[in-house]
Amino acid sequence: MFSHATVAVENFDRAVGFYGKLLPEIGLMRSFYDPENSMASFRKPDQPRPLFFVTLPFEGEALPGNGPMIAFLCDDRPMVDAVHAKALELGGTDEGEPGERPDYHPHFYGCYVRDTEGNKICFVCHDPV
Repeated sequence: MFSHATVAVENFDRAVGFYGKLLPEIGLMRSFYDPENSMASFRKPDQPRPLFFVTLPFEGEALPGNGPMIAFLCDDRPMVDAVHAKALELGGTDEGEPGERPDYHPHFYGCYVRDTEGNKICFVCHDPV
């Protein structure tokens, strides 16, 4: 469905460090890295897309919003728990501990964090226990 998603950051090195240590927890690896132009991407090793980009914005400052969010699919509930703990260890902030959210649908299990730049991200598993 998606080709790529992008988060704009103010501190490229800090953000790439955060995501570079966090995203392998869910099977994503850095696939592109251009520090001269402050751009990096991550993806599953066996798939060319979708890509997740981290970059300095092309137009002005990075302004994380209240509402925009990227959700990463996790294989199972323990993966959601693990990536939440890793995000906090790496300097992310908690925006919603791992747990069921039956208001979304009966099997929704996810967590919410803000990255080191203030972008809201979700990690979710949609499978039943």
